[in-house]
Amino acid sequence: MDYSPWNGCVLKLSETRVWRTYTGGAKLDQWRNKTTCSVGNFPEDWVASTTRARNPGREDILEGYSRVLNIPGEPYLKDVLLDQPENYFGTKHLKQMGPQLGMLIKLIDANERLTIQTHPDRAYAKKFFGSDYGKTESWYIFDTYSVNGEEPCIYFGFKPGVTREEWKDVFERQDIPAMLNCLHRIPVQAGDSFFIPGGLPHAIGAGCFLAEMQEPTDFTMRTELVTPDGLRIQENQCHQGVGYENMLDCFHYDALPLEETCAHWKSSPRLLESGDQFEITSMIDDRFTQLFQMNRIRVGAQWTLSPRAGYRIWVVLRGQGMLHTEKEELPIRQGDFLFLPASLSNGQLVCTGEPLEIMECGLPEM
Repeated sequence: MDYSPWNGCVLKLSETRVWRTYTGGAKLDQWRNKTTCSVGNFPEDWVASTTRARNPGREDILEGYSRVLNIPGEPYLKDVLLDQPENYFGTKHLKQMGPQLGMLIKLIDANERLTIQTHPDRAYAKKFFGSDYGKTESWYIFDTYSVNGEEPCIYFGFKPGVTREEWKDVFERQDIPAMLNCLHRIPVQAGDSFFIPGGLPHAIGAGCFLAEMQEPTDFTMRTELVTPDGLRIQENQCHQGVGYENMLDCFHYDALPLEETCAHWKSSPRLLESGDQFEITSMIDDRFTQLFQMNRIRVGAQWTLSPRAGYRIWVVLRGQGMLHTEKEELPIRQGDFLFLPASLSNGQLVCTGEPLEIMECGLPEM
């Protein structure tokens, strides 16, 4: 199919729920104002995804790819982008990276604590998976809630003194309390942001509703063989096929006290632009990484976007309104996922409506 008629148009993207080993998802349903809100094993919604989910035992199920809702037939986003790459990525991006997004965004609702895990850095991913991307990631806590009387938290980074030998010992004994005690426990609240480099051990706690921006892979090394809710984890779901010794080498055993851990990896919002009708705040940026950038945009009655290089991905967190371009008027509301092509940087994009809160993701050049 020729997708050129949609050049210069904003792409409205599908909900893309993905199966995981942990439970959640009711907050996602509530956020989308669904009549039925249920907890289950589809706690993640992948945004603008051109990445396939890795779920051992479900290899025959194609999941993880986003679709474009406002093109007939609702084609996969990956196919649309490849058909008209200059329109969507821009010339500079294509020369530097080729026709690939370079990131994956997820909305995550954790109704139980996730298993303790880490993700590969690029060197590890290249060696063991033949991938140019690792899975460095970042989190923006959108909302929190109590589960069974426990307040939301994250487990994040090794405490000083934890060695590979100790970590291997508690893993082999499957001593979960000891594993958790090796990591810092950090209470979280709405508005908090964290950067998680490849190799850093972590676990999202129950009651966290967050946005995750990451490199576009699904490599996860887990050290718990049973989830907190009792699901037995397959071995290759833990070590991703590389074996347990190599899995343990994926962890970085650098350790910092709690205060230094937060100083290194917890982000403070940084105001980028503001006016009578808008405010743009950077949550994750070049203070931490050159891989991606996350901004929070708050809009009043009307706002005209400044020209910027590269594509942008929007998640409408709250509110509703209308996008006006030279080619279209597109209604938007809470729960929408949008892909703004690079070609829009050469024209005007006006946003009108109720007060809106938008999460904007892209590359540092945006």
